[in-house]
Amino acid sequence: MPSDIAELMRAAVFAARAHAGQTRKGAAAEPYVNHVLEVAEILAAHGAPQAAILAALLHDTVEDTEVTHEDLTLAFGAEVAGVVAEATDDKTLPKETRKALQVSQGPKKSDAAKQLKLADKISNLRAIMHSPPRNWDHARRTEYIGWSGRVAAGVKGVNPGLDALFDATYREALSHLASDA
Repeated sequence: MPSDIAELMRAAVFAARAHAGQTRKGAAAEPYVNHVLEVAEILAAHGAPQAAILAALLHDTVEDTEVTHEDLTLAFGAEVAGVVAEATDDKTLPKETRKALQVSQGPKKSDAAKQLKLADKISNLRAIMHSPPRNWDHARRTEYIGWSGRVAAGVKGVNPGLDALFDATYREALSHLASDA
């Protein structure tokens, strides 16, 4: 049986290969894998369970690559694949429906999936502040930050440290927006 660290490294390599050649939407165009690494680091730093950290590394593979939930189940087991499934949007649905579902379904998620969602929003808020997509004007960034707060409201309450980090990041993002107005 591999160690926790070996399993984390295996998931990181899996994610790096799956996201090879992809970049974030931001002006910095950083490698996409940096996002999933950051989400996993946020969770690890706040004592999240191993399944959540592994799922953080893998959470965008199903949405943004050719990887399937079945692939993740075979490679990492049902628990990790289940957390990924809970945190993954159904890309066959319209964007506005997916966004509404994140708000309405967040409170029904497992504790691991709630922590993953919160860490993902923290990472995305940081990206919006420091390297927003070129085509996102002030109104679009304002909408995203507000929506992130609504998603977070439904998933907070599991990990006080993570909740506090989200709150601080959210306030910083609002302040950053105000200074850009």
